[in-house]
Amino acid sequence: MPKTESSCSECGQLHCHRHDKRYPDFCPTTALAAEERAELVALYGGDGPDATLARAAAEVEGLYYGKLNRVEETIAFARRIGAGRIGIATCLGLIEETRVLVKILRLAGFDTVAALCKAGSIDKEEIGIDDSLKIKSGGFEACCNPVLQARLLNRERTGLNVIMGLCVGHDALFTRHSEAPVTTLVVKDRVLGHNPAAALYTVKSYSGRMLDKTRLRDL
Repeated sequence: MPKTESSCSECGQLHCHRHDKRYPDFCPTTALAAEERAELVALYGGDGPDATLARAAAEVEGLYYGKLNRVEETIAFARRIGAGRIGIATCLGLIEETRVLVKILRLAGFDTVAALCKAGSIDKEEIGIDDSLKIKSGGFEACCNPVLQARLLNRERTGLNVIMGLCVGHDALFTRHSEAPVTTLVVKDRVLGHNPAAALYTVKSYSGRMLDKTRLRDL
């Protein structure tokens, strides 16, 4: 069995949010050294890029909590961090949604640059993927190219990059190589209509297979 230790997922108090309950014995807040806490306060309260992002995010949350959808929140956030040009790292499967997003962002006054996941057109076999592992074997099938997506947007000096449905793992590569801050607008889930939280909401009914230990360990 994997080793399990108590962490925030085991906490039933959530005292760190409102200071209206109590901290559990394993709470990382109480274990936080005073020096590190002071460093974090200085980081978020300073004049650097992390402070700009932190305060913009907090302001959008405070002003618009439960009032704006995520597209609108992204616009509000981008404006507060001074991102005049927004990059969009898009999945091929969401290109139509990206076109709508581009229209909205331009109406809001932003420049936009989109980079498609298949840009560069490198066949999967060129990177060591067997033809049998292609979605449609027997022909050319481009691999996703998140590093190039990041490089293309880096060259355009975007102030904020938005992920539109990149695959699990490809999103990690894109974020790793992006020079601009990255936020996610759409999380890809082809089975659940890009709503992966549905698997968690229905784990005791339609998504019961999610609790099958043997199946999970064979994935």
